[in-house]
Amino acid sequence: MEREKKEKMDIYKLEESLIEEKKIPEFSSGDRIKVYTKFMEGKETRKQGFEGIVISRRGEGIQKTFTVRKVVGGCGVERIFPLYSPTIEKIDILKRGKVRRAKLYYLRRKKK
Repeated sequence: MEREKKEKMDIYKLEESLIEEKKIPEFSSGDRIKVYTKFMEGKETRKQGFEGIVISRRGEGIQKTFTVRKVVGGCGVERIFPLYSPTIEKIDILKRGKVRRAKLYYLRRKKK
């Protein structure tokens, strides 16, 4: 019993240190952001940007995620990013949005 409590405390401390270590800007649903991710292509590490509107944020602690949507050639593309993922290099906020909802799923069926 005591060992389980100690392991949980260690996990919480590790989680807190990971959250404090990563500098993530404050953003919310409706904001237009650009997420830079790094990935391996062969032996090289490359960066790739994904620009779109944040349609949702969910989760708690280290398990937070956010969904970004963009439209490419008339087809909507969504990507879900773990907020504290080591593959996310940086997040740029391009434009702040003013919305009245936390989840902007109605953008999926909106025609442009």
